[in-house]
Amino acid sequence: MPFLSRNKSLPLTGGSQLAWAEPALDPAPGGRLPGAAAGRSAFFETCANPGCASGWLHLWRSRQAPVFEGGWSCSARCTASLVAAALSRELDGRGGAQEDHRHRIPLGLLMLEQGWLSTRQLRRALDAQRGAGSGRLGYWLTRREGVSEQLVTRALGLQWSCPVLPADFHDAEALAVLLPRMFVEALGALPLRLAAGRLLYLGFEDRLDPVAALAVERMSGLKVESGLVRESLFGPAHRRMLSARFPSADLIEAGSEPALAQALAGAIERARPVASRLVRVHEYLWLRMWREAQAGPMPERNSIQDLICLIGAH
Repeated sequence: MPFLSRNKSLPLTGGSQLAWAEPALDPAPGGRLPGAAAGRSAFFETCANPGCASGWLHLWRSRQAPVFEGGWSCSARCTASLVAAALSRELDGRGGAQEDHRHRIPLGLLMLEQGWLSTRQLRRALDAQRGAGSGRLGYWLTRREGVSEQLVTRALGLQWSCPVLPADFHDAEALAVLLPRMFVEALGALPLRLAAGRLLYLGFEDRLDPVAALAVERMSGLKVESGLVRESLFGPAHRRMLSARFPSADLIEAGSEPALAQALAGAIERARPVASRLVRVHEYLWLRMWREAQAGPMPERNSIQDLICLIGAH
């Protein structure tokens, strides 16, 4: 399967253009992807809830599901305890990436330093941006001042210390199983390619979203590499992605953390998934349930169910 390699004509720094080439990755070290098939016994199973009080009664239960975050729960009460603990973890921010508040050199100044535009061009683009009251600086530089889109995207890559990713051979239908449509649309997260069965390239248009990238990485079990995509390539690929078939997804809004924990535990008990996981994506909580064991890194669309959750208006 194609992979990314750096174009040797460009420096190995942020903003470098990447091209698809052949992968050379070692096998994933230990562990399994969420939903991957694994041998399990119906008897002598240990409940994942540390506070479980059922003890030896486990021996007489044939219940093999649900499984939540790698652990089997012996009862609805234990499922509720596991979900409540995971929800508290996510809301405390211990499971997610922190927003990136590092100071970044303004795009215009960075391009001036690189010699990619003149002071006059920058001043006119800024005046046009202020006059219109909208539009990114890169838009006005390309539309009004004739600065190439490639240079603007490369400068954004330098600003974010990330590569510029290609969008050729983009298989939207195959990649749509990796995250809910809502995140593609609202966050601009665009899965581009899966390399060597475990490395996912995730593209964004003008800025990275490390919170979304980490959420996809934790949910899928794949290594995620983020980068920027040129606007003229991102738009068509993003539209193709939104037209693809995504897994079934429901939206849940709860008035409080305990109410949401109860709703999620109830959903897991009803679905009895062979695997399930909860991650935070900004203000949202994303629960994915696998109804069947998966044979590879790309889940079967009809075997997974997504729940997108929000705790009331703050």
